[in-house]
Amino acid sequence: MSVIRMPSASPSTARAINDRLALDLLHREGSLTAAQLKTLTGLSRPTVADLVERLQDAGLIEVVGEAGAERRGPNAKLYGIVAERAYLAGLDVRTHGVAVSVADLLGRTRAEASLPFDLDVDTDVAVERAIALLETTTAEAGATELHTIAVGAPGLVDPATGGLRHAGGLPAWHGKLVDELRRRLGVPVLLENEVNLAAAAEQRLGAARDRDTFVLLWLGFGVGAAVVLDGSLRRGASGGAGEIGFLPMLGPGRLPTATDCDGGFHTLAGSAAICELARAHGIPASSADNAEAAEAAVGYAIDANADDAGAFLEIVAERIAIGAAAVTAVLDPGCLVLGGEIGRAGGDALAARVSRRLSEISPLRTEVRPGTVGGGAVLEGAVLTAMGAAQDALFTPGS
Repeated sequence: MSVIRMPSASPSTARAINDRLALDLLHREGSLTAAQLKTLTGLSRPTVADLVERLQDAGLIEVVGEAGAERRGPNAKLYGIVAERAYLAGLDVRTHGVAVSVADLLGRTRAEASLPFDLDVDTDVAVERAIALLETTTAEAGATELHTIAVGAPGLVDPATGGLRHAGGLPAWHGKLVDELRRRLGVPVLLENEVNLAAAAEQRLGAARDRDTFVLLWLGFGVGAAVVLDGSLRRGASGGAGEIGFLPMLGPGRLPTATDCDGGFHTLAGSAAICELARAHGIPASSADNAEAAEAAVGYAIDANADDAGAFLEIVAERIAIGAAAVTAVLDPGCLVLGGEIGRAGGDALAARVSRRLSEISPLRTEVRPGTVGGGAVLEGAVLTAMGAAQDALFTPGS
């Protein structure tokens, strides 16, 4: 019987693998000594000494301190990633404005800012203001340039072009902003649906840290979902996985169309529907019918001790459960995270009501949790995405 021998890695490949392993450990664990790197990697002392020297020469790691007086000597030096090696930015682009966060290579926020826009703002004016905000925030962070930018925006991201697909009701400046950033700055500008970025934040920092498979149900001005299966975000063939606002609802009224989700799940659980329902139950709700108004109405009902408030929350939970049942029937994720302004305002109390209603209409066991990252989930997800891309580029030998 012949023996098949697998080719061994070349010295350069082995060095690249070892370097990346060490950098990943330094990012995850924080500063480490050479002895700790040896233990965690399983590499020999000479190999670790070589990789430490290479990474220092590349400007990726530096000595940040000592392990303690009892461990004086070369191995007592603590090494850490040079956070200032690159700066990155996350943008949360909404119909009513833009928020910016500039962070270092470790994802630590160095400066943040936001700017509201009127709904009828001129496209070119909005683009120039957004870019000026990014430039100002970058300067405040102490950076002269950015390595990578990640932008979260509502709508479909075309996987073929990396741009926003035109959709009714969304401002034209969203897509043009991304185009202008790519043209002017000449750095990678990653575009992602904002709900997908919120899911990334919940998976890394929030309610889904212990889950490889879950669905984030976004409940705000509109509704949407992000699908994470086996640890990977699933965007779909056309970038539209999770567009449950278009999910048709049985009953009187018209069906949604390819460009208008009225008549779909959006009409049942979006902010306008929740505000209308709140007013019908005597719950204060602004006539603006936006996400903030719905958030305030749900928050008021959670805090109130009244029959009308309880009845209102039961109907809200039932409506959410209808959309959730459709999602779970297809994906069976086992875990559903309620995000967005409405999910955040409802917290544990609303999640418990949705869980109970969902268990009554679906045979599939599904844990329902409130999102925990908070109002900055999209921005957090954008920063995490930009950080991952920047580290992949910089931690690759020869980059």
